[in-house]
Amino acid sequence: MEIFLAIVVASAVIFFGVLISMGNERQRKALDGLREQIVLWAVQDLKIKREGLARDVRVKDPVHWLNEVSRKAAGRELGLQIVEVFDEPQAIVCQASKIGATIIFSPLSPKEVKVQISTGKGKLDVLRTHPLHQYSPHWVVYEMSVLNAGILFDIELTLAWQALTGREIDGAEVLFMYIQG
Repeated sequence: MEIFLAIVVASAVIFFGVLISMGNERQRKALDGLREQIVLWAVQDLKIKREGLARDVRVKDPVHWLNEVSRKAAGRELGLQIVEVFDEPQAIVCQASKIGATIIFSPLSPKEVKVQISTGKGKLDVLRTHPLHQYSPHWVVYEMSVLNAGILFDIELTLAWQALTGREIDGAEVLFMYIQG
């Protein structure tokens, strides 16, 4: 009798354990679906807000704008002054008075710069005077995008780059900030 009672209790515990596990799994799936819906809603809400703001985007002072986005990315005030503009590959060389360093802004990623330098056939090889030709892994590089430089960064970048250089920017989604060091 005791063995029978022990088997019934063990079976009941196992049965309730299975029911709880099934309930937890169903609840997990429901929460995953809810999380997915919230993410989709947030993205759509961001798109709507961005679309409304994008119509009124103006960059009145491109140097001030460049100072602001670089401050957001680097986390400190740099006090940028433009020194020189390069067309191929596109780059803006600035002097950062607050940190005493030369900073280069370019749409070229460090990976693209390394490839152009190493192959010897890139635009950087032709222009040995280009500041990115001396690129080194010791340089500090920041990637600026809508994630760290503002919700309208890509739109403002196109306008500011045009005002600063007189040319359209290639790959207007991100801008890399190279700090020589």
